Amino acid sequence: MNRYTVFLVLFLIFTACEKPDGDETEQAVIEEISVHTGGIQNPERLSLVESTKITNVILLIGDGTGLAQITSGQLNLVGKDGMLHIQTMPVTGIVKTHSSDNLITDSAAGATAYSCGIKTYNGAIAVTPDKKRCKTILEMAEEKGLATGLVATSSITHATPASFGAHVESRSMENEIAAQLLASGSEILLGGGMEFFASDYREDSRDLLGEFSEAGYQILSTAAELEAAEGNKLLGLFAEDGLERNNSEPLLPQMAEIAIDRLSKDEDGFFLMIEGSQIDWGGHGNDANYVLEEVRDFDQTVKAVLDFAQKDGETLVVLTADHETGGMTLTNQKEEGKAMEIYWPTDYHTATPVPLMAYGPRALEFMGWRDNTYIGVKLAELLDVGTLPSIEE
Repeated sequence: MNRYTVFLVLFLIFTACEKPDGDETEQAVIEEISVHTGGIQNPERLSLVESTKITNVILLIGDGTGLAQITSGQLNLVGKDGMLHIQTMPVTGIVKTHSSDNLITDSAAGATAYSCGIKTYNGAIAVTPDKKRCKTILEMAEEKGLATGLVATSSITHATPASFGAHVESRSMENEIAAQLLASGSEILLGGGMEFFASDYREDSRDLLGEFSEAGYQILSTAAELEAAEGNKLLGLFAEDGLERNNSEPLLPQMAEIAIDRLSKDEDGFFLMIEGSQIDWGGHGNDANYVLEEVRDFDQTVKAVLDFAQKDGETLVVLTADHETGGMTLTNQKEEGKAMEIYWPTDYHTATPVPLMAYGPRALEFMGWRDNTYIGVKLAELLDVGTLPSIEE
């Protein structure tokens, strides 16, 4: 073989292996997390509740949370033989999450399945694929005289909370979502998103803070103000956008406890959605430590919710996710079990089904494989607020 032939062969090999423009392949990310090896103090596994009377429903959504996110939290926080509060719930199932236009849902379509009981397109906030408004379980609860609330660590106008209290064609319409949350009548709104409510941020200069105040809401911007709040109608906006874990902001467990305290004063009952929003953000960033920090807060929130539900006896608690994020995978044991390797094949959502857990009256209704639309339909039925789906013509 002469040198020209060798050159030609090498050239052909190189060009065959070269990636075409626009076809860049993501580099998978591998991290390590520490595994807890100290003493184990497991919370008590909860039993089924015999009563069938449901006065309150609390829906917990761990955005982006799959089994790997929960298991990594368990290993890091309580060890291989430990158990998170999430894992004490007696009924478990699996949820399929695809949207109407994609096998991989986003949070807007995923949350709309829970709020309206329908499949819709990615990006849609409580509207159908042909952009008709679908009534939400929160709106039905308000119409029946129940108290309602939304709690999130994202902006309160973000896709998941928005899907319970607003109707827009695109999740990006957060200024409009903020205005619609006022119209929803929901008594408790806690999260971030000041930039969508304050007149000096909004392009239209609309003073939504003033309008909420006139409607009887106490406006809160710090954890201290939240702790001292006395009213039963609260608008807590603790950051311009999503919460950032600074010392002046409340954590999710505190927001959840205060929301439950205020809503439970309504003798007719309540509906409350609580989202651990930023588990998803850790997945998008392929940041295992971020995920673990958020799972810890979410688990403490679950503890607060379950403590209330056990004492109350008439509260159904359902926990799930809108989708999984990052394809988080636990691969290799390291350091003789003192660490675990985490593999991230993507920085976006996946089509992997997500866990479903339940505790309280009629919890067995949430056992088994379920489509995400089943959750919203069944919750509305059990809370006796109406029938989903309900589409406005």
